Amino acid sequence: MLPFHTLNKGKYFVNKVKIASEFDPSADLVLYQGNCLDLLFHVPDNFIKLVVTSPPYNLGKQYENRITMDEYLTQQEKIIKECVRILDDRGSICWQVGNYVDNGKIIPLDTFLYPIFASLQLHLRNRIVWYFGHGLHASKRFSGRYEVILWFTKSNEYTFNLDPVRVPQKYPQKKYFKGPKKGELSGNPLGKNPGDVWEIPNVKANHIEKTIHPCQFPVELIERLVLSMTNEFDWILDPFIGVGTTAIAALMHNRKVIGAEIMPEYVKIAKERIRLAEKGSLSIRPMDRSVYNPDAPKANVPPQIVKLGSNPRQLKLLM
Repeated sequence: MLPFHTLNKGKYFVNKVKIASEFDPSADLVLYQGNCLDLLFHVPDNFIKLVVTSPPYNLGKQYENRITMDEYLTQQEKIIKECVRILDDRGSICWQVGNYVDNGKIIPLDTFLYPIFASLQLHLRNRIVWYFGHGLHASKRFSGRYEVILWFTKSNEYTFNLDPVRVPQKYPQKKYFKGPKKGELSGNPLGKNPGDVWEIPNVKANHIEKTIHPCQFPVELIERLVLSMTNEFDWILDPFIGVGTTAIAALMHNRKVIGAEIMPEYVKIAKERIRLAEKGSLSIRPMDRSVYNPDAPKANVPPQIVKLGSNPRQLKLLM
């Protein structure tokens, strides 16, 4: 049974997450410590509905060895091919990357990786720009403030649920002023399509979700992909799962997760975050919270902190 599975009068009832260290289709979360290829070889064809990940950028972080660009792309291709093999025919792949920096020069990794996906007959649906207002400052070029998510599907028939990820209309009361719909609301009352430029704060030192990982996903970024590209009880894969952000975003919404991570300390943190969620002690930034505006502090939405219940069997949204 999935951990956060029953919605009843606004409350989610939480069961203990079943975590497996090897591939196990009866688990809620498969968290493998080791090379993702060693795990993927055990996953059946067409098993995964969504692959979402941010691979190493070949920058020499503690979890990677810096190699030549050709070697890096060859390495990525092997992993991408396995991901395509295990992807459901109605499934999606979201590959989130930034820039490879070489002696002050930047190389946009999405432009180098796109040919690999295209060669595997995948269809690019969006090149989503993830914009964030804070990051490292540059002195000899403009400071980098965005990364890219390449969203591919395996076929022209794919899962896409827009309603769960709609954002507020800019003019919610705007109406048609002429024609057969005169006087009716011109925008969808559930909200508008969020578009392909997403402003979501990145996880820096003062972010409520910050761990020791240097390049951590914000949960809300993955939530939007999970809700729009999968249905309840679908399987999601993150071949570079890090400290478990994809697992949290998926388990919160009744999905199952498979992930691999080579760093033992990250695997440990991922498990700790899941257990904190079960105990009602994990805080995350909610998906619908507005970005803080220092010029109009009174207009900002009060900070909402999602905790997976003060009671281990409830998920509450707390002010």
